[in-house]
Amino acid sequence: MPVFELTERIAFPPPRFAQKEGLLAMGGDLSENRLLLAYKMGIFPWYSHDDPILWWSPNPRMVLYPDELQVSQSLKKVIKKHQFHITMDTVFAEVIRSCAQVRLEQDEGTWLSEEMIDAYCNLHRLGFAHSVEAWHEGKLAGGLYGVSLGKAFFGESMFTRVSNASKAAFVTFVEYLKKQMFHLIDCQVKTAHLRRFGAREISRSLFLEQLEKAVQCPTNVGRWRFDDDICQKSPTIAVSP
Repeated sequence: MPVFELTERIAFPPPRFAQKEGLLAMGGDLSENRLLLAYKMGIFPWYSHDDPILWWSPNPRMVLYPDELQVSQSLKKVIKKHQFHITMDTVFAEVIRSCAQVRLEQDEGTWLSEEMIDAYCNLHRLGFAHSVEAWHEGKLAGGLYGVSLGKAFFGESMFTRVSNASKAAFVTFVEYLKKQMFHLIDCQVKTAHLRRFGAREISRSLFLEQLEKAVQCPTNVGRWRFDDDICQKSPTIAVSP
């Protein structure tokens, strides 16, 4: 399959035309309209600093259904100790920059260029991108961010500076999405880390079918907060507004 070159027109080729490894198109921009269309179609940007913008739609696709969340006994014990103070949408820019910085500190490299960071911070200002923060002793210890459309959440990246911080944030957030009746969490590509939480691979065709239904639901645009209900009814999770 060829790699499609995008123009100024906000449009993408159908994901079924992606190459075997998932690469679909190159070029275009990271405007909010293009990014939101991409996620709605099951496409996401991922590229290195020296590359043009590359757009992907992998097959198979790793997803986590909120009802299938698996939490190890050791992590449950950590969460029950209330070691972390979990918030949402309080320091989005700091979370996404930390995701990039931690990878650089670990010599892993990062796709989070200033262009990407600015684009997702813009989506956050518009109410479509969200962050979850884990605080320890008053400092940001870990977190994650992603994009929400309808009843689908598209996870982008996470980081940890204190052991188990991002895990606690993730579990808390999945419980929140379950309560909000989200259909699925897009994990994009296979990782052993997410598989341990119950994520699994499905075919791209099935993912796109389920995504189409999820994005037809209304999108909760704006700042997200954990409400009192989840604090009171989830004894294994410590969260705060």
